[in-house]
Amino acid sequence: MKAKSQCKRSHDRRTFLAAGLLGLAGGLPTLANAADDPKPTTQQSRAVKIKGLNPPDAPAADVGYTPGILAEGQRLVFVSGQGPRDYSADLETQFRQTFERIKVILEQAGGSMANLVILRAYFTHFSRDLPVYRKVRKEYLVRPYPASTAVGVTELAPPGNQIEIEAVAVL
Repeated sequence: MKAKSQCKRSHDRRTFLAAGLLGLAGGLPTLANAADDPKPTTQQSRAVKIKGLNPPDAPAADVGYTPGILAEGQRLVFVSGQGPRDYSADLETQFRQTFERIKVILEQAGGSMANLVILRAYFTHFSRDLPVYRKVRKEYLVRPYPASTAVGVTELAPPGNQIEIEAVAVL
């Protein structure tokens, strides 16, 4: 009797886990229920909803990021860290080249920069790079701006690279 009970519990757990994974693969339905406004706040591809979450005491999004993003869609795109083509170009050009690389990857997936939900930027000269990054990213992003993290590091690959940006998008 005990073995039969354990077998049923194990089956119930597998069913629960499979249903949860299926739900995640099918468009994150739990996020859809949590959204206050089901309409997209920017022009998105069909069935994608991205909503900015801005608590009153959080930093303002005017510097090109939103404190939190609630996203609903069918697919996730994870963009590996991208850097510029030309390490000797001026810093603004390097950031534009980096954002252009991210844009091309998103377009290959059927999306756009409007689908970004988070950016992570790494700089070898943080105090020099952050203001330029903030300026250039606003040329490529739309509201609600993606959530964002910027980190100063001592070194990036490949040698000579001084900036790198990785991203996640919901399509």
